[in-house]
Amino acid sequence: MLCCLFILLGVFQTLLGVRGAVTPKPIILNGTYINPELGKYHARLRSIAQSCLEIKEKHGATQDGIYILTTESGSYYQTFCDMTTAGGGWTLVASVHENNINGKCSVGDRWSSQQGNDQSLPEGDGSWANTATFGTAEGSTSDDYKNAGYYAISALDVSVWHVPNNELLHNWSSSAVLRYHTESKFLQEHGGNLYHLFKRYPVRFGAGECLSNMGPNSPVVYDTGDKDSTKNFYAPSVRHAFESGFITFRVFNSDKGAMAMCSGVKPVECNPHHFCVGGGGFFPQREQCGDFTSLDLDKTFRGSTQSSVLIFYR
Repeated sequence: MLCCLFILLGVFQTLLGVRGAVTPKPIILNGTYINPELGKYHARLRSIAQSCLEIKEKHGATQDGIYILTTESGSYYQTFCDMTTAGGGWTLVASVHENNINGKCSVGDRWSSQQGNDQSLPEGDGSWANTATFGTAEGSTSDDYKNAGYYAISALDVSVWHVPNNELLHNWSSSAVLRYHTESKFLQEHGGNLYHLFKRYPVRFGAGECLSNMGPNSPVVYDTGDKDSTKNFYAPSVRHAFESGFITFRVFNSDKGAMAMCSGVKPVECNPHHFCVGGGGFFPQREQCGDFTSLDLDKTFRGSTQSSVLIFYR
């Protein structure tokens, strides 16, 4: 941490035009930042922590935006903190974005497989249960995203936002079609995060049967939307196949194809590939393979396929 402080001091000196042995100029005068823009960054750098909740509780942060976090092992990364919803302190750890609804387990399907629909790779890329990271926080609505907090943060609950593709960060909250979170503290029973949850419930073809080997589910509390708008978010032809108001993990269809997350719903029939995301690496029916499995069942309905799924911890 000490080395990082020296680095930061060098950055501040550069920003202030300090050179050589010249005595550094103060950045705060009478309790006020001389350079307001520098002040914004300095305040956030001073509050580096392992989660947005820690920043909220220890430093009283109230502003949504990009913050710098660290893992216990000392790795640093940037992510978005939701400091306002339901008391704030939510850390963005991942997003699932469909870059090509017609590409079936092709390049860009990081949450399923980028190596094709291959029975010899039943877990695909394994991203739900490994420590690989990809994408950027600010690009979460235009590409897949996963940061170190996904496996490093110990949390109790999750929050999910469905945000239109390519939406700019400062519009995420206001433009979200749906926003909801859990309050059941279900993660404490499954290792404290989704990384550990999916170690116990692998997203792997043939690892279970429809409706009988599902992972955990939890009721959700809505921040934007409700059960009816969640139902209407998915294609009309499959609205009878789930119950709204839940989030469900690791489910199977009638062909034993595995999906990671049914966001906002709990399956009651054996066709979750039409409303769940994060498919495993193999589906007997190739058209189901991909990050958004078969959410494009109804070609005239574009609700869920044109939004990214943002996942937060607290």
